[in-house]
Amino acid sequence: MASAPEDPVLERYFKGHKAAITSVDFSPNGKQLATASWDTFLMLWNFRPQARAFRYVGHKDVVTSVQFSPLGNLLASASRDRTVRLWIPDKRGKSSEFKAHTAPVRSVDFSADGQFLATASEDKSIKVWNMYRQRFLYSLYRHTHWVRCAKFSPDGRLIVSCSEDKTVKIWDTTSKQCVSNFSDSVGFANFVDFNPNGTCIASAGSDHTVKIWDIRVNKLLQHYQVHSCGVNCVSFHPSGNYLITASSDGTLKILDLLEGRLIYTLQGHTGPVFTVAFSKGGELFSSGGADAQVLLWRTNFDELNCKDVIKRNLKRLHLDSPPHLFDIYPRIPHSHEGKIETVETTETIVRTLPDKGEEMDRYFLNPSLMSSECSPTTLKKKAEEMSDLPSESQRSIPLAVTDALEHIMEQLNVLTQTVSILEQRLTLTEDKLKDCLENQQKLCNAIQQKS
Repeated sequence: MASAPEDPVLERYFKGHKAAITSVDFSPNGKQLATASWDTFLMLWNFRPQARAFRYVGHKDVVTSVQFSPLGNLLASASRDRTVRLWIPDKRGKSSEFKAHTAPVRSVDFSADGQFLATASEDKSIKVWNMYRQRFLYSLYRHTHWVRCAKFSPDGRLIVSCSEDKTVKIWDTTSKQCVSNFSDSVGFANFVDFNPNGTCIASAGSDHTVKIWDIRVNKLLQHYQVHSCGVNCVSFHPSGNYLITASSDGTLKILDLLEGRLIYTLQGHTGPVFTVAFSKGGELFSSGGADAQVLLWRTNFDELNCKDVIKRNLKRLHLDSPPHLFDIYPRIPHSHEGKIETVETTETIVRTLPDKGEEMDRYFLNPSLMSSECSPTTLKKKAEEMSDLPSESQRSIPLAVTDALEHIMEQLNVLTQTVSILEQRLTLTEDKLKDCLENQQKLCNAIQQKS
């Protein structure tokens, strides 16, 4: 079937990573693309012909997330080495390192004004950082399992997070409290994000579903079951009219949110697709997956002025305007395949600033890259809701005391993990000792029988 002029077109692909792609993000000016990978590297791709690609070295484990700052002068990354790094996106690629999480960090996200950075981690917390001073501000604790993703609302007043405890939570950045909670009894959300005007959130489910929630009335607006495997990532078009999804079934799908239906299925990757993102103006989108390829697509619909969109979204001050999405379910799918074109890039290896502080032992084992996630993931233990923790924004508590308490909690987490490891080792030692005694008894019995 011949593709219509308005169909998405695969323009080119980039090869340079040696393992699966975990995250992609466009620079604000749309001239560069940053990618993160299981190979522990970040790469910065330039769209100009014959331009060089830069490889940034610094993380010691899988890089799970990457994002440009709103001005494009910084690049934030998260890793399973439990650190967050801020890079200068140039040919030297110098970086500074943040250490506060006690487990792998799953996502990074800048606020729209660039003043703050939110990080989500498998230590069950979301942490917020001040970018001007480059220092830790506060933590959000309510999740009872690994936090997979945390995103600021367009106006910066809210944070949405998703966790393997099967909940999606909305946080108020002023009160530091959880103000809304969405739960799912089937699967958990791998990824979550606000739509461009901040009235709705979309979640990518391990149970193969994509859900759109209106956060003003806490209502499920749309529920899509268009993938045959877990959905790993979603991205809103800047107009808010379209949503693109990436799944372990190897496909990308574009949903028309106004009509409530699937309009395109795009096939270009071999194996699971882990990440997808629209450019800031919406004219391009990029995807990456287990095949270590980064694909660049042109949308060919809804050309939009990026500055107008951002200006319009930042003017929104209230959450009480009427819903703009309809409660409609998807109808007829539309299949579409793109053609792959090649492009060559050169790589420049750059140095980073030396690591500071003591390193923690790694305990996280990487699962197989190519394993399909086609069966819904279930948790071994049912998560229990924790009670509200005291607000960390109370004016009566000095900042130094808050930092000290935060440090103590982190050290307690480390001690808990250490005790758990020691208990396991003690159990293994006892089992080995028991086996030795049994073998010794058998040997004595055998000697007595021979004599």
